[in-house]
Amino acid sequence: MSSGELLHIHPQELQFPFELRKQISCSLQLSNKTDNYVAFKVKTTNPKKYCVRPNTGVVLPRTTCDIIVTMQAQKEAPPDMQCKDKFLLQSVVANPGATPKDITPEMFNKESGHDVEECKLRVVYVSPPRPPSPVQEGSDEESSPRASVSENGHSNAPEFTAASKTFNEHAEQDVSIEARAVISKMTEERNSIIDQNKRLQQEVELLRRSAKRGGGGIPFIYVVLVGIIGIILGFLMKRT
Repeated sequence: MSSGELLHIHPQELQFPFELRKQISCSLQLSNKTDNYVAFKVKTTNPKKYCVRPNTGVVLPRTTCDIIVTMQAQKEAPPDMQCKDKFLLQSVVANPGATPKDITPEMFNKESGHDVEECKLRVVYVSPPRPPSPVQEGSDEESSPRASVSENGHSNAPEFTAASKTFNEHAEQDVSIEARAVISKMTEERNSIIDQNKRLQQEVELLRRSAKRGGGGIPFIYVVLVGIIGIILGFLMKRT
């Protein structure tokens, strides 16, 4: 910060985060440390390159004023990012109650006997801040079990593999138990059908023997009934 008798100026360098083909601005703060009205004027060695708002004004007693300096978009960077442009800020005591409309070029003319305070400011180009690196959301690496990381920084892949193996073992056990139950039930049904078939054959054989002893034949309806039962049993045997 400049320690002139009239104004404190901060900063002493106009720092521009230089980028090609982009308009860039920086600010100056003027602090009036006196009880007087102080008029100021800003000049530059390259007026076509910069825009100063305001370039003239009045700082009231014990107050501050901000100045915005805008550099026009540049098509090429200077060698080694060095800038030779300079600014000159002039300040002078103004009449009490003065306004920017009361400022004249004559007020900053030393040859006319005015006590003009001057401060030279240089221009510095700095590297622009780096944008945060983009993070792809929902990437394959994030969704992959191998890329998952626990809170303590270790990979969760071995834990996932072990959990998957345990799950598969339980699933196989459940399937095996269910399959054995189905097979056992089908076997029981098959054995039951075989037993019923044997009993029917024994009954038919007994009827035949009874018919031979009694000299009569087997009733037609009974034969048809036995045939139907045999067809049903055969159909059930094929399903098992």
